[in-house]
Amino acid sequence: MAEAQPQGTGKAAGGRSAQLAHTGLRPGWTTGACATAASTAAYTALLSGEFPDPVTITLPKGQTPSFALAVEELAPGRTAATAGVVKDAGDDPDVTHGALVRATVRALPAGSGVVFRAGPGVGTVTRPGLPLEVGEPAINPVPRQMMREHLAEVAGRHGGPGATADVEVEISVDHGEEIARSTWNPRLGILGGLSILGTTGIVVPYSCSAWIDSIRRGVDVARAAGRRHVAGCTGSTSEKVAVALHHLPEDALLDMGDFAGAVLKYIRRHPVERLTICGGFAKLSKLAAGHLDLHSARSQVDKGFLAELARRGGADEALAGAVAEANTGLAALQLCTAAGVPLGDLVAATARDESLAVLRGAPVAVDVICIDRAGMVVGRTEPRGPGDARWGSPQR
Repeated sequence: MAEAQPQGTGKAAGGRSAQLAHTGLRPGWTTGACATAASTAAYTALLSGEFPDPVTITLPKGQTPSFALAVEELAPGRTAATAGVVKDAGDDPDVTHGALVRATVRALPAGSGVVFRAGPGVGTVTRPGLPLEVGEPAINPVPRQMMREHLAEVAGRHGGPGATADVEVEISVDHGEEIARSTWNPRLGILGGLSILGTTGIVVPYSCSAWIDSIRRGVDVARAAGRRHVAGCTGSTSEKVAVALHHLPEDALLDMGDFAGAVLKYIRRHPVERLTICGGFAKLSKLAAGHLDLHSARSQVDKGFLAELARRGGADEALAGAVAEANTGLAALQLCTAAGVPLGDLVAATARDESLAVLRGAPVAVDVICIDRAGMVVGRTEPRGPGDARWGSPQR
């Protein structure tokens, strides 16, 4: 279990930090953070003969949690080292809470770099449309980058200036294949186990009632501060995009998560002049289809709906059929982008109009920004209020 818990900054009365503090829920750690801690400890032991316990890592936003080791195994002759960390998901109802995440590190010839392998309980990508190539272990890009950076630090610490990490890193999760049956991995073509996930290293807990209450508090704080423009964001990446595009202060940011309906219904009763909704393309395609709860357990990406939008954007029947059969929303988007069909803009415009319908004439102008996993804008609209025409030209 980790020995420190992520804390809010305490610097503002609103925004994500204040929302999280208001829920009273305890955050936890992603599988990516656990894998980074385990691989850092294993590589340290491979080079020095000693496992650091606890092992401290630096997360993308600067937090420095320490993790106790549950497994320490050093092979004879230091041919390999394995460290394990038990995942603590905090108060989030995460199926991977309590799972043992292991990292086994083996030296490779100079110049090999860091090579990732899927051990027992970690899945392999078998279909396109995910942020990893087919055949790759299901270790997402941000956890890979976290591990590369920490392994490079270990190499420099124990090998001197200019030393590089040339290692194979095998990540495994005890009982991961069994746990993965309770996730969407099999449907997505990730076979053999779990994905190693996380963009911030921190699991933000979502109790429906507590989080919706925190959204309402966020709106109240923004209105009390005189904010005329607020942004409801599905996560930290979309929040960064909203800030970069609109230069909003922290107390104008609402951590919407999956609860788009909670934001819209509360702002309907407590209006602000402008609402920006920013989130991942797949999640906002659910809003465009009329879903107000965007959680994967309660709404799914409707590829048939995306195919109809693609037809509206000029797709022929062959492309529309391919979109309908796509593995993921991202795959559908990629097909349309390659064909010059603005599916991202169409999703953004439809999500905006669905939002206006929920607002029921409240004096709020809405714009929508769709992003991909890397935070690139893939769809965007101009703001539109209740008195404007329903469809208009999307903004690029």
